[in-house]
Amino acid sequence: MNNLNGEKENYLILQGIAANDQQSFRKLFDLFAHRLANFSQAILNSRETAVEVVDDVFVKLWKNRQQALDIQNISVYLYTAVKNSSLNYLSKKAKEQVTDPFDFININISADQTPEQKMITKELFKKIESAIDQLPPRCKMVFKLVREDGLKYKDVAEILNISINTVDAQMVIAVRRISESMRGNLSLPVVRLPQKNNRR
Repeated sequence: MNNLNGEKENYLILQGIAANDQQSFRKLFDLFAHRLANFSQAILNSRETAVEVVDDVFVKLWKNRQQALDIQNISVYLYTAVKNSSLNYLSKKAKEQVTDPFDFININISADQTPEQKMITKELFKKIESAIDQLPPRCKMVFKLVREDGLKYKDVAEILNISINTVDAQMVIAVRRISESMRGNLSLPVVRLPQKNNRR
C-alpha cells in the first residue's frame, strides 16, 4: 500500500470512529496496537505495562472519538501519545532514566534452509541484536522507529521532538556502529540505510 492509499484508509477509519463505528476502532487497534506495544516496551522494559499503556491510549481515543477527524496524522498521534504515557508512567515510578530502549528483532528463517544454515542465521541475528543493544539510547529509539516500524524521518522527528537532521545523523551513527560490530562475521548485507522515501 502506497502512502496516499494508506493516508486515505486511515482517514476513512477516523471517519468511522467519529461516527461511533466500533469496527473502525477495532481496525485501527489491529493496525497499530502491536507496534505501539513494542515501542512502549522499549521505553518501559515491561511488556505487561506497555500493553496497558497502549490500551489506555486507545480507550482515551474512543472516549474522545468525536474529535477523531481533528487528527492530522494518526501514526504520529498514536506514537506521541504512547511515548508521553510511557514517560509519565516512568515519572510516577520515580525512575530517572529509560533502560533497554529497544525491542528485539524478529528472526526470519527460511523453511528450506539446512539445519546448519538455520543455526548460522540465528547466530547472526543474535550478533545483530547485541550490536543494536550497545547503541546509545537515542540511536536505539530512532533506529527502531525507522527500521522496525517503517516510519518516515519527519514522523520520527515529530514523535521524539527532534529535528529531521538529528534523525538522519542518528541513523548514520546506528548503521555505522552496527556494521563495524558485525565486521569479521558472515559477509551478509546486515543493515542498509532506509530508502529515500523514508527520509522525508
